Amino acid sequence: MKRSWIEPDHPELSIRQQCELLLLNRATYYLQPGSESSENLALMRRIDEQYLRTPCYGSRRMAVVLGTRESPINRKHVQRLMRVMGLEAIYPQPRTTQRDVTHKIYPYLLRNLAITRPNQVWSCDITYVPMPTGFMYLTAVIDWFSRYVLTWSLSNTLDGSFCIEALETACTIAQPEIFNTDQGVQFTSRAFTSRLESKGIAISMDGRGRALDNVFIERLWWSVKYEWIYLHEFATVQSLEIGLTKYFRYYCQERPHQALNYRTPAEVYGRPRKRS
Repeated sequence: MKRSWIEPDHPELSIRQQCELLLLNRATYYLQPGSESSENLALMRRIDEQYLRTPCYGSRRMAVVLGTRESPINRKHVQRLMRVMGLEAIYPQPRTTQRDVTHKIYPYLLRNLAITRPNQVWSCDITYVPMPTGFMYLTAVIDWFSRYVLTWSLSNTLDGSFCIEALETACTIAQPEIFNTDQGVQFTSRAFTSRLESKGIAISMDGRGRALDNVFIERLWWSVKYEWIYLHEFATVQSLEIGLTKYFRYYCQERPHQALNYRTPAEVYGRPRKRS
């Protein structure tokens, strides 16, 4: 949204000055999709689809499943691409992760906790988004009780600044009692956790290898991709942003959820669709 407010031809303010006034990282304004060869992009798309179905698959099994006897896929090739995509197998034992060992890890606070109201628990995560000529990363902040998506943001790198931007935007709407994430370096950094602590928000982090600790946002990613992203080809970042804006509006305000007694997230959260 902030990017759309920038006026490149403004008579008095440069793009840098406008970004500073909007508290928008200038690199975010100039977003371009990450790049790989067309062959790698095609394989990354297949890896992404398979990962949504079987997140327990590591690079070895992924290479076997996606390859054939006539056209085998090198495991190290898959391993590199999964690292680029920010994907790792989920299984309940120690594994290589993208966490920083110097960062504090907070306990998981949601086990056996009854979620009974909006703004009790929010959650944030990152997912890979394939494009015809590149790729992006998408983060979102979701309210657990209502499944309402408070905000989302795109980046062409796994740098944590776009997660902080999403957090700050969400906190202009309301403030949760508990904020849950995985143990990724974007969320364990002091730049991220200090903002939560300064607002008096309790920090919760998924247990390592526990796929269900952040289940609601994982389901969100499945819906976003299979109901929207995989059905369209977004050639540019701008078209992807416009498309995601339409989808999240539909998801929150029009799409009935079975778990919500077929109400929409906006109704349950308390932000019903405005009728003209």
